[in-house]
Amino acid sequence: MIKKVLIVDDSHSWNDYHKNNLKELYGETLEIVQAYSAREGYDKVYANIYTPFDLIISDLSMESDFLPDFAGEWFIKQVNMLQEYYKTQKVIISGSMSIRQIAEDLGTDYIPKYVAANDRLVYKKLNF
Repeated sequence: MIKKVLIVDDSHSWNDYHKNNLKELYGETLEIVQAYSAREGYDKVYANIYTPFDLIISDLSMESDFLPDFAGEWFIKQVNMLQEYYKTQKVIISGSMSIRQIAEDLGTDYIPKYVAANDRLVYKKLNF
């Protein structure tokens, strides 16, 4: 069974890093969609409302449109409001020192960016 994954990160290199790690670890069992802003990510979430993603990986800091919230915070809040996405695993990846608290407040998982950069097997621990 093919699982659907959405990666949302404004950094093309990080976006591709996540994609390449997932493809290496999970092979052809994944359909990976990439978005490069919180707004684009939300558009892709909504476009897939009837066939929701199984996993969403989002950066925390992207466009500054959503201050005082981080763009990734805004994005996850929007996804959390969609009943179709209640079962979707959501993961924030960020270098922010406050990532743990933000993730807890959003009821989502998180991976510190330095962990993702140094331990590619962390992607294997995702439960989706």
